[in-house]
Amino acid sequence: MSESHDGLAFLKKERIVAKSGFNRWLVPPASIAIHLCIGSVYAWSIFNPPLVKQIGVVASAADDWTLSSVVWIFSTAIVFLGLAAAIGGKWLEEVGPRMVGVLAAFCWGGGFLIGSLGIAYHQLWLVYLGYGAIGGCGLGLAYVSPVSTLIRWFPDRRGMATGMAIMGFGGGAMIGAPLKTWLLSLFYQAPEYLGSVANVSLITENGRRFAEVAGNKVEVVVASAADMAKVPVPGPEGVYAVGTGDTGAASVFITLGVVYFIIMMIAAFSYRVPAKGWQPEGWTPPTGDESAKKMISDNHVHIDQAIKTPQFYRLWIMLCLNVTAGIGVIGVAKTMMTEIFGSTLPGIVDAGFAATYVLMISVFNMVGRFFWASMSDVIGRKNTYHCFFLLGMLLYVSIPFVATQVSVSPSVMWLVLFYGATMVIFTMYGGGFATIPAYLADVFGTLHVGGIHGRLLTAWSTAGVLGPFAITYLRQQSVDNAISDLAAKVDPAVFLQTFGAGIGQLQSLVEAKTVTIAKLMAVAPPGTLDPTSSLYNSTMYAMAALLVVAFVANKGLKHVEEKHHLENTHPELSEAK
Repeated sequence: MSESHDGLAFLKKERIVAKSGFNRWLVPPASIAIHLCIGSVYAWSIFNPPLVKQIGVVASAADDWTLSSVVWIFSTAIVFLGLAAAIGGKWLEEVGPRMVGVLAAFCWGGGFLIGSLGIAYHQLWLVYLGYGAIGGCGLGLAYVSPVSTLIRWFPDRRGMATGMAIMGFGGGAMIGAPLKTWLLSLFYQAPEYLGSVANVSLITENGRRFAEVAGNKVEVVVASAADMAKVPVPGPEGVYAVGTGDTGAASVFITLGVVYFIIMMIAAFSYRVPAKGWQPEGWTPPTGDESAKKMISDNHVHIDQAIKTPQFYRLWIMLCLNVTAGIGVIGVAKTMMTEIFGSTLPGIVDAGFAATYVLMISVFNMVGRFFWASMSDVIGRKNTYHCFFLLGMLLYVSIPFVATQVSVSPSVMWLVLFYGATMVIFTMYGGGFATIPAYLADVFGTLHVGGIHGRLLTAWSTAGVLGPFAITYLRQQSVDNAISDLAAKVDPAVFLQTFGAGIGQLQSLVEAKTVTIAKLMAVAPPGTLDPTSSLYNSTMYAMAALLVVAFVANKGLKHVEEKHHLENTHPELSEAK
């Protein structure tokens, strides 16, 4: 911002310096409030079912968006989060957290409103622009706005401070998931019911289903009992007219956009920064021996110099691979739970159970941010990341084993093991985010930690593409193979009778969503093993391999060389120490 923008002077850093005697514990609540708002991005998977049924409402119609195209909206938001944080991090050091927080509120709230137009008019690019690009910029700016501020308010507990700052982001889905689920049920409108399959004359053309109603041909979807159990307001199974109902997603976007904007504006105006030279009463900086033991540097590195050090790229690789391993799973968490256990333990894993699972991901993600970041103050940042990578490798490898066992011998024990393994993974995923700002402050000093943290978050952008790409690509490969194998086992006459077309039209039937694994299993010969529980095996092995690389990067991390220190690269700024 140039000096000519006097009208915005009240937002600048100089105007929000705390007066003597200010209680530093008043700052964390504002940080947590903003992060709770933007953390709802982790509950994105709640939107997947309604968005892939926006036209069909009770089941996916031929013109509905696919899961793979919708999942990338979440990825786009994460990409723009990293880009905005990289650019906005340095700007944050100049103008302070209030101005950055206000702009974040406009982007995040406005992104929801633009996204609602995309849903209402079925223009996917508008959802990408609004929620993905503009909303993602709001995510990045809001994410970095409290970090350097809290590190300066809590030099005695850096890990705990960043844990508090970022704890809300992990907990956002804890509030967002049930809130979104409730709003979707509030705004849901069932489509026109035409009758049961037996009472409606159905035609299949190019994979699409049509019904004859009063002499007119109407496109329809055929909803099974399982489909109707997943909608917010259950109804009878049978034939429904396409384009006659409303999932409520557009209205939910409008509501959330307004609510988040108001909360974030109030929180942004609550920010204060400490006066120059301030330190907590009774606190003395750690001795040289203590700093060396926990790899805490007494020196500062300029933001532009930091990206010239090998330490920055080791930390970048560590964050990128840790996030890649977790983010793909979070994006499809609800879907993965129902696919692995929905067919093997249907009495337990229903829609309500899956929704609670998403909620618990948020709880453990949030708790992990505070627990691991605080723990890093005790055992050191490097050892904390060693725990993430070694334990993470074992847990990712255990998931395919559990999925295989539950398909052979369905038992609640395997569900408990899966639940426990994934929850520990999500604590470490969140803990990685919460601990990295303190790790950066240890390695590069506190002078430019906000800007350096912003640039490091480009690793999150990269992971936001790699994670969902890996999990959707590898899963789709497994789905395609499973459908081909199952279709080959089904009696051709039964196939023709069920889907209104021969097995030779399998590809078009799959593309029109008329044929799925679940529908093939319904007509497969008795004793056929349901392949849905093993759809994610190859993905989990790939994620474990990434953590091996991340462990090596962390193992070799050392102190920054003296030539990179501020007094040697920017002597004119060295007095800022």
